[in-house]
Amino acid sequence: MLNDWLPTTKKEVEDRGWGDLDVILISGDAYVDHPAFGHAVIGRIIESEGLKVAILPQPNWQDDLRDFKKLGKPRLFFGISSGCMDPMVNHYTAANRIRSTDAYTPNGQAGFRPDYAAVVYSRILKKLYPDVPVVLGGIEASLRRVTHYDYWSNKLRPSILVDSGADLLVYGMGEQPLRSMIRLLRKGVPFSSLKTIPQTSFLQANCEPLPKNKKWETFDLASHAACLKDKKTFARNFKYIEQESNKQFARRLTQSVGEKMAVINPPFQTMTEKEIDASFDLPYTREPHPKYLKRGPIPAFEMIKFSVNLHRGCFGGCSFCTISAHQGKMIASRSKASIMQEVEQITQMPDFKGYISDLGGPSANMYKMQGKDQSICDKCVSPSCIYPTTCYNLKTDHAPLIDIYKSAAAHPKVKKAFVTSGVRYDLLVAKEPDDEKQNNYDAYSQQLIKHHVSGRLKVAPEHTSDAVLKIMRKPSFKLFYDFKSKFERFCKEAGLKQQLIPYFISGHPGSNLEDMASLACETKELGFRLEQAQGFTPTPMTVATVIYYSGYHPYTLKKMYTARTAKEKQEQNRFFFWYKKENLHWIRETLVRLNRNDFLNKLLSRDKPGEQPLAHKVEKPKRPPFKKKNSGNKRRKDRGF
Repeated sequence: MLNDWLPTTKKEVEDRGWGDLDVILISGDAYVDHPAFGHAVIGRIIESEGLKVAILPQPNWQDDLRDFKKLGKPRLFFGISSGCMDPMVNHYTAANRIRSTDAYTPNGQAGFRPDYAAVVYSRILKKLYPDVPVVLGGIEASLRRVTHYDYWSNKLRPSILVDSGADLLVYGMGEQPLRSMIRLLRKGVPFSSLKTIPQTSFLQANCEPLPKNKKWETFDLASHAACLKDKKTFARNFKYIEQESNKQFARRLTQSVGEKMAVINPPFQTMTEKEIDASFDLPYTREPHPKYLKRGPIPAFEMIKFSVNLHRGCFGGCSFCTISAHQGKMIASRSKASIMQEVEQITQMPDFKGYISDLGGPSANMYKMQGKDQSICDKCVSPSCIYPTTCYNLKTDHAPLIDIYKSAAAHPKVKKAFVTSGVRYDLLVAKEPDDEKQNNYDAYSQQLIKHHVSGRLKVAPEHTSDAVLKIMRKPSFKLFYDFKSKFERFCKEAGLKQQLIPYFISGHPGSNLEDMASLACETKELGFRLEQAQGFTPTPMTVATVIYYSGYHPYTLKKMYTARTAKEKQEQNRFFFWYKKENLHWIRETLVRLNRNDFLNKLLSRDKPGEQPLAHKVEKPKRPPFKKKNSGNKRRKDRGF
């Protein structure tokens, strides 16, 4: 029945017998009523609180704005999310080229959301309904809550609250602050008084006293103006931002922006099992809205429709990753009962063929992992629990995860339950035999490799250079050798021919051409011809992005090299594809110029013993005749504000 979904049109609202709405949600994604899609989660939570809520998915921002008007104005507030993916990452590659598809739109069509979508949507709503509060949430807003570097405009921008004109920002996973907000509003508290809800941010006049909360300490960040004036100041700021965002009991942050001040309240504590279960157990249809039936499948949904998310958060703290900045460092794990209930729901889907596509999470093997003594975690300011070494207080037992895998695979309607999320192999290689046995590393690896790999297991060493890996906050590449040996051993025991697929990044801060040449040599020696590799994309709220923009490491304030020009980035990336004929001449010239004949001999020698080295002279490939590319999409003109 259509009423199983949240309403998206005036008619659907009326069919429910509703008059005015309490909340209207705007989303940059198509409406998929599934716990992997933020707008569905937020909508279902609002519904569970007894309010009338509707969703406006992918409204047209380029016409007469009729989409923004069709549901009228809500009684309480508008909620905005630009989507599950940052709209700029969604629209542009690392090389800043426009993408031709959008996985969160029917048939993968591009062009159904604007650049900087949260800002665009908010400005429209504030113009049409200036008296209705606007709340920002989702990944775009969350990672832009303070002064941040915007790669696509190549400049520092203030809190997104300044550019958007929104009234309140919810950062991180929004269930806890949203429920607090709704309950206060239902008690009659004016929206303008919602100043002390954790995990929210707002603007106020510099001269105005901060809202009182006796439990909170306040830390003043360097102002936006000071960050604009001095890159080192901007870098230094980030250390405090990252540390406070990862604490269980953090300080309130403030930052002056012109005549106003951005106030960032501390986050909630990590969700309990009961809280996260409540979010996943809401009455989702688990399907896209029927309005999309004629427009084609939604690629992002097709990818996850038979998958189960076991937990949230990541304690890896990788310097290029935004997961901990948005989901938190501490792991929030679902109960086995909730997970198995979702497995049962998947098996009831009409097109289910017996295969669970993923039992995973941000990192596949962090389920149920937490501090042995929580009081130690409560005082910790480290951005990572496993770098430079695994914390002595971290419980890394894989037994609960093995139990989930076996239980899901044992369901009578499940033929195979795969794990396609990335695995942290450094959590599976122990220094001591007792540690290995106590934490079930071999037992987990064996269960995973023999029963839950669909031919290829993804892992992410990211680089081979220890110097670069240190900046990335990733373990030494030596651990990859150890895990590769374990992977091959268990595959051989099971009589399986499976592949270990490593992912690497080029152009990361600290990486130079010699590092990339070394990576090419080492991966060649291991027998890999890399097909999937990516260039570093600076995104807000990461250490690596701060280094990219400022040239300084935020924790040491030491200067650091980063590939910034298109040529520098392209050259680093070419080393991934050392085996392609069109790259051979350039690689030879580059290594000669770098005086690295050792790399030259390793990289351009034949793979098989006795074969001659690749020809000293390699002709450059002839340039094909120029053809005008017609993608069917005009380049967007909405990149500025």
